Amino acid sequence: QWQLVESGGGLVQPGGSLRLSCAASGFNLDAYTIGWFRQAPGREREGVSSISSSGRRTDYAVSVKGRFTISRDNAKNVVYLQMNSLKPEDTAVYYCAADLKDRQSMIRVMYDYWGQGTQVTVSS
Repeated sequence: QWQLVESGGGLVQPGGSLRLSCAASGFNLDAYTIGWFRQAPGREREGVSSISSSGRRTDYAVSVKGRFTISRDNAKNVVYLQMNSLKPEDTAVYYCAADLKDRQSMIRVMYDYWGQGTQVTVSS
């Protein structure tokens, strides 16, 4: 069974850093675009970042550009989201997802498989 599992979330102070991981089981990530999304209470799920299957193309939401970095290690079957200079408004549940058509998008409906999410809370 195909599964995506996020990890690395937690409570961090403003200005701090976290690294999220998205690990796949049951399939290889190396052929697919992987996206990170987040959803805060009462808000729509929004795209944060995406990375193409090769890793050569990355995209970021304006709100996180310059602070977050997405990367992948296809040998380990893992995609990472390094989050620096975290702000309280980054607080959300973070999800990773796989686009089986490798469309290199941050549009939610283009993604086929989703993880269960990991909570990130930025607070002093």
